[in-house]
Amino acid sequence: MTPLEPRDADVAPADSSAVRPSLAKGPVAKDPGQGGVLGPEHRALSIGIVSVVLLIAFEATAVGTAMPVAARELHGIPLYAFAFSSYFTTSLFAMVLSGQWADRSGPLAPLTAGISAFGAGLLLSGTAGTMWLFIIGRAVQGLGGGLVIVALYVVVSRAYPERLRPAIMAAFAASWVIPSVVGPLAAGTVTEQLGWRWVFIGIPALIVLPLALALPAIRRMASGPADPSAPVVAMDRRRILLALGISLGAGLLQYAGQDLRLLSLLPAVAGAALLVPAVLGLLPGGTWRAARGLPSVVLLRGLSAGSFIAAESFVPLMLVTERGLSPTLAGLSLAAGGATWAFGSYVQSRPRMEPYRERLMAGGMVLTAAAIATAPSVLIESVPVWIVGVAWGVGCLGMGAVISSTSVLLLKLSAPEEAGANSASLQISDGLSSVLLLAAGGAAFAALGGGTPGAAAAHSSYGTVATTASHPAAFAAVFLPMAAVALLGVWVATRVRVPAPDMRP
Repeated sequence: MTPLEPRDADVAPADSSAVRPSLAKGPVAKDPGQGGVLGPEHRALSIGIVSVVLLIAFEATAVGTAMPVAARELHGIPLYAFAFSSYFTTSLFAMVLSGQWADRSGPLAPLTAGISAFGAGLLLSGTAGTMWLFIIGRAVQGLGGGLVIVALYVVVSRAYPERLRPAIMAAFAASWVIPSVVGPLAAGTVTEQLGWRWVFIGIPALIVLPLALALPAIRRMASGPADPSAPVVAMDRRRILLALGISLGAGLLQYAGQDLRLLSLLPAVAGAALLVPAVLGLLPGGTWRAARGLPSVVLLRGLSAGSFIAAESFVPLMLVTERGLSPTLAGLSLAAGGATWAFGSYVQSRPRMEPYRERLMAGGMVLTAAAIATAPSVLIESVPVWIVGVAWGVGCLGMGAVISSTSVLLLKLSAPEEAGANSASLQISDGLSSVLLLAAGGAAFAALGGGTPGAAAAHSSYGTVATTASHPAAFAAVFLPMAAVALLGVWVATRVRVPAPDMRP
């Protein structure tokens, strides 16, 4: 028991040290008190790491456009969904590995390895001759993506003082705006004129310039262990095994969610048996009961990202099958969300908003829940389809404030030597909840006559899906439960603040 231990018994004991990072050992980013993320000290680093995020964002939006054509040419339409799930399942494992690696020796090595794996996976998929080789390339790419995202968080925690972290997180969010609009159009043009393979092969060449800017700055400002005077500690093998369990468990549950036969209960049970103990061992204690402080921050990230992504995945399909829009128009209905997401992130980065961060997050979750609940209103023929675009813009505004705020709070509540492990927990909550809620939504969609989402999405690129409309109840069974999950996030947002510590001896 220390004099500064929080009085509230609901705070997870393991996180009490993270409440007071100023008392923790390890390097803290110097703050000269002037300049911003583009000041002389941080300019090269900021441009470099934001450019890396920009390319990852462009890849995410472009690959989704080229994927159906790739699956058709590789005769892999039945395996279409696995091209997405293989990326997510391997990234879950890589997130934990990256957190351990970065805390032990600094973020430079996992970031470099992640970029290399990301590029290698793109090249492997772009040159694949069979669908299974294409899926393996996506899995390698997921390993790289998981390593990169956690390493970037550790870079931010070490290289930027606390006052600049909201701004760099806002820059990360803003870097998705242009790719969300340009990515699908550029990828569609390249696919039609040069072939889908160039969408995958061309991106690795663009990574060279950002790395040339970022790596020297990272080596200078954020390399090495968090506490150079401490003895080097080996990686926690137990956490690595738990990470492997969470990756395999998520993959099995995804497979079971795509196959509603009775036999699919076997992989579902096996996946749950692997997943539950792994999640309990990797996330901060008290996450599932929304303990105050870091556990609630991690839980809120999962509830917000999972509910929104699961719902968003069905918006284009709903507009194509139920309202007869072309796939291009259906995709463009979500384009405005990139700008409003960036604006929401910008709002949270303003210094005057810091005292109201928790209220801002709760309000953001209200906007997210309202957008998800409004989207299926277009199932009513008299409701204009532009309502979805407006609603999704409002939802993205809330998401921009919430997602960036959870990142800022996580770094604020983490001691320097814990930044990697805690960042991995945040990303696991984000990725795993997206996987599980998407699988649950897909199962409900299929059970109520919606068909197989993966196959439907693939066929939509050829204009055939519009002739096979799904039952409106199938879409309602996806959107309404996700809105309820987002509403739960409103309550969790009220618990991210840590009570003032007891100052008495």
